[in-house]
Amino acid sequence: MNFLIKLDDNIWISDGDAVSWYGMAYTTRMTIVKLKDGKLWVHSPGKIIEEMIDEIKSLGQVSYLVSPNKIHHLFINDWINVFPNAISYSSPGLREKRKDISFDKDLSDAPEQEWEAEIDQVIFKGSSAMEEVVFFHKTSRVLILTDLIENFHPNHFSGYKKVIAKLTGIVSPNGKTPLDWRASFIFGKSEARKSLAKIISWKPNKIVISHGECIYSNATEFLLKSFKWVGLKKTD
Repeated sequence: MNFLIKLDDNIWISDGDAVSWYGMAYTTRMTIVKLKDGKLWVHSPGKIIEEMIDEIKSLGQVSYLVSPNKIHHLFINDWINVFPNAISYSSPGLREKRKDISFDKDLSDAPEQEWEAEIDQVIFKGSSAMEEVVFFHKTSRVLILTDLIENFHPNHFSGYKKVIAKLTGIVSPNGKTPLDWRASFIFGKSEARKSLAKIISWKPNKIVISHGECIYSNATEFLLKSFKWVGLKKTD
């Protein structure tokens, strides 16, 4: 059994088990990039499975463990224990939330020197609740998101949970930032527009989404539709 799905040269995703988020079953997805020096960059590390770890080790050396936002942290300590020589990165606010995790570094608006030639990044700002670090794999032009867009299949949820998902705007093909998080940008939309403008400037052709269906074509058009609530103008 293969746990990794190859998206393009040197980039893979791995779909994990669903986790409960306020009673809703949220599917999970991890992204792995192999850098030119053979080191592996792991975004939103998922549940440890021995066979999956063996498959990952066959690709290269796990060197960077990345938390993209402060609610994606469930398994990162397990990965630190399995790969003690890997450098772990805290997203904004997570170090304070998980004082039990000894993060090595904090992510910023600028990519780390170790991956700046191959992966760009920006902190999506403007929310009073949470900031997410967004990444872009340059050679494959894959944009890597976490919760800024959730895009669940229409039949993923059932009953009243299906109704909630539709009301919060997280159902494909119209997935977007969940309603409660969107509300936290009420005084920060100008900052959000700046962040989105940078993401659009990368001209991604695919979007990895941690929760729900990924976007494999017309990525820029999908972004503009999904982030219509930000109010991005052509001059931004």
